Amino acid sequence: MVAPDPSRVRLEGPWTHRDVHANGIRFHVAEAGPTGPDVPTVLLLHGFGEFWWTWRNQLRALADAGIRAIAVDLRGYGDTDKPPRGYDGWTLAGDTAGLVRALGLQDAIIVGHAEGGLVCWATAALHPRQVRAIAVIGSPHPMSVKRAALRDSRQRIALTRALLPFQVPWLPERRLVRDDGAYVEEMLRQRGGVAWVRSEDFAEVARNARMAVQIPGAAHCALEYHRWAFRSQFRSEGRRFFRSMRPALSLPVLQIHGGADPFILAGSLYRDKTWAPSRELHIVYGVGHFAHEEAPEMVSSRLIEFVRAHSGPGSHAGSGAHGTER
Repeated sequence: MVAPDPSRVRLEGPWTHRDVHANGIRFHVAEAGPTGPDVPTVLLLHGFGEFWWTWRNQLRALADAGIRAIAVDLRGYGDTDKPPRGYDGWTLAGDTAGLVRALGLQDAIIVGHAEGGLVCWATAALHPRQVRAIAVIGSPHPMSVKRAALRDSRQRIALTRALLPFQVPWLPERRLVRDDGAYVEEMLRQRGGVAWVRSEDFAEVARNARMAVQIPGAAHCALEYHRWAFRSQFRSEGRRFFRSMRPALSLPVLQIHGGADPFILAGSLYRDKTWAPSRELHIVYGVGHFAHEEAPEMVSSRLIEFVRAHSGPGSHAGSGAHGTER
């Protein structure tokens, strides 16, 4: 089979595809909604095995509410560059902060799912001037994840099953792309809610995710996120990263979590008040790990309320001329 061209992820819709250069690489983004100095801006960061399109419903809803919404292909995913390095928490936070500046903004509200949520937490801690508020979906604070893995056997088993098989070289990459990316669909089924995985929407999500993981380099880059998350626990680099995560955040935080999420258990969220004292927590009952996909109207509504409550005028630092449309 011929590997998909990266440009295939530039799916058509009520959004504009752009290239934005930040932190030394080129990012592909899909943007919708109005622009201008008085318009709040939201960056949307996807999770493992996905790409910007996972936010299609939120792009439409936020734009209709008068909010500028920008869904990003993270480093190594989709049509974004795939450098051999940079999948650590420090660099990923730098990517997001760099995107904010490259878009001509002083700060933005950042929304992330799963790994994208971990990038939100890290960016808020390491680059607070570029972050006005964060919203995370299925993504506890990194310190909560670490403590849950140590103290909660059920959470430790769930994380170990996800991370440990990916630590060996090459074989996991082959597993991800084998049978036209069938493993990605299997992962979506295992972590999604029962009603969603039986829906027509799920079939389209799985088809696009399987296509995107087969883009040359995408499987390896996606796994590098997991590899760093696991290996950093045993290295001085990881200890330094977690020390930087310990101070409590003073900015607003919204957490949305699927009540039936089998991967990140709800009990892992309750410690987050320690690091996010102003945290708002919303449990979406009956949905799994992909709440923004499984309950898009509810999640979009919560995000719009959160953005309106915590965003003043979008502070433009310049023209954002680093972005180019394609």
